[in-house]
Amino acid sequence: MLAALGMFVFETSSAPFDELARRREWRHERTDRFGARAASQYVGPGQDSVTLSGALIPGLAGKYSSLERLVEMADSGEAYPLMDGSGTVLGTFTIEGLDETHKALTENGRARWIDFNLNLQRVADER
Repeated sequence: MLAALGMFVFETSSAPFDELARRREWRHERTDRFGARAASQYVGPGQDSVTLSGALIPGLAGKYSSLERLVEMADSGEAYPLMDGSGTVLGTFTIEGLDETHKALTENGRARWIDFNLNLQRVADER
């Protein structure tokens, strides 16, 4: 298992990814001051986003239906816990975007290779 988003497991047979990129931000409010640099106050965590990038090569690695399942999850608008392959929970995330590039098309237009980027955005954890 590479990771899991809710009950969807990323693995070689579903939607293997070879890159996980994460960007975390922290918020600092600034107040202008006359004759001095702006005052700064830390007000809490900011955006936390994850992008999973990989490729489906049906028959070798991954299935067409895996991307459709991710689309169904995104359509629900639900937030899902994201866990990496070592069992660390990264937080609760919504699916914000899915980019697909279909390559090496067959005569009927079916892709032999699909590159994908799945964009996730962290939401407030329930307390």
